[in-house]
Amino acid sequence: MFAGCTSAASVRTLVRLCTLVLMVAVGLGSELRVRVRLSDGLVTEEVLEADSERDSISLEFKQGDGTLITFVADFKQEVKIFRALILGELERGQNQYQALCFISRLNRNEIIPSESMARLRQKNPHVIRLAEERKGLEQLTMSTAVNLSRAWQLSSHIHNMCSEAHEAIYTREADVKYWLQKGVDGSIFEVLPQTTEAPSFQACHSTKDLWQPCLCTYGLRLEWYPCLLKYCRSRDGTAKGSTYKCGIRSCSKGYHFTYYVPQKQLCLWDEET
Repeated sequence: MFAGCTSAASVRTLVRLCTLVLMVAVGLGSELRVRVRLSDGLVTEEVLEADSERDSISLEFKQGDGTLITFVADFKQEVKIFRALILGELERGQNQYQALCFISRLNRNEIIPSESMARLRQKNPHVIRLAEERKGLEQLTMSTAVNLSRAWQLSSHIHNMCSEAHEAIYTREADVKYWLQKGVDGSIFEVLPQTTEAPSFQACHSTKDLWQPCLCTYGLRLEWYPCLLKYCRSRDGTAKGSTYKCGIRSCSKGYHFTYYVPQKQLCLWDEET
């Protein structure tokens, strides 16, 4: 199974000077590279891409520990996919890396539409971006495994995104119920042991034996992403005027995924410090 301190005024000035703008012209490239500061203080480069034809957005960056995080929003299927490629601890018997995939429903207004993302440009690509809104941490219990060979029914992106994860592809019970009501084949899903067996398994950070099953927790944060479109009012001489898209609001959001693993060896990052 795999897986500075600055004044408030200066910050406001920086945000104004470094606003990302929506270009009106159509047909420009869809890739955007943004420098962001991670929670540990390190600076990384996020690569954001929009595919208007497939109506999807991807975001990818490398964490300070070398983990590669990829996020895909599939608007057509209303599905979002998180993938983590985690460097393994070879000296502790792990493979070179572990791959994890977490799949859930994409809600409305979580992120800007793909056609708007495709038009995003930044005035100063060298500036380190700070999200305007830091959203709360979302806790997700991933109680169900997803069969990779049949996962195309949920999203065509899953096979390419999660092929390396193979048996470490997870989703939530609530999302499974929703998809089943939509006519998705139930054979895609397999309920994991922590919801069907008693007593409950211990958290991996409390488990001493590396070969015991336990509940693993993996956390990640999307440090910067365009979560909302901004609208400005034109000066057309009327009292109301017309509105037009003039920029984006940026957000940061963290996620904690909890899921079953058959042995703690597959969850070495989740240890007491």
